[in-house]
Amino acid sequence: MDDFWVFGYGSLMWRPGFEHEETRQARLFGFHRALCVRSFVHRGTPERPGLVLGLDRGGSCQGVAFRVRPENRDVVTAYLRERELVTRVYVETLRKVRLSTGDHVRAMTYVVDRAHHQYAGDLSVDDAFLGVQGARGQSGPNEEYVLNTVDHLKALGLRDAHLEAIAHRLQAGDRPQVSVRSGL
Repeated sequence: MDDFWVFGYGSLMWRPGFEHEETRQARLFGFHRALCVRSFVHRGTPERPGLVLGLDRGGSCQGVAFRVRPENRDVVTAYLRERELVTRVYVETLRKVRLSTGDHVRAMTYVVDRAHHQYAGDLSVDDAFLGVQGARGQSGPNEEYVLNTVDHLKALGLRDAHLEAIAHRLQAGDRPQVSVRSGL
């Protein structure tokens, strides 16, 4: 059986939670990282949703690919399904990613379901900031999630201007004007 790869673009990069043999930077084409999912469990509640990352269509995303031993595939898949498919806002899929070595592999990843009621769409920095600030779920504060992701991206030499702008506002304690389109 071939190696099994998992592509992470958010908290999986800094807290994979599963045994893996190798970690490589990787790029997924056709999807981009976006703070586009209302979190009702991990980083918010139904009464006060937070926002978490999803892979939304268009562009590309730099993240991390984890190589898992073939004999661990079922255990890792079960773990990821329990972690990522709590509310079914993500769709499990296999996608081709380009590793930092230049090699291409198929990796399991989770893309956002745009038809799901938790899909928040393309949010401005102000709207995303409002959605994140003060939200808390089973996995902790939403601010922590955004700041950890930005810090990890920077440690990998990766940049995400949108997330960095939100993180900057969180650290500064800014108060943006409320947007009527946010719905958050």
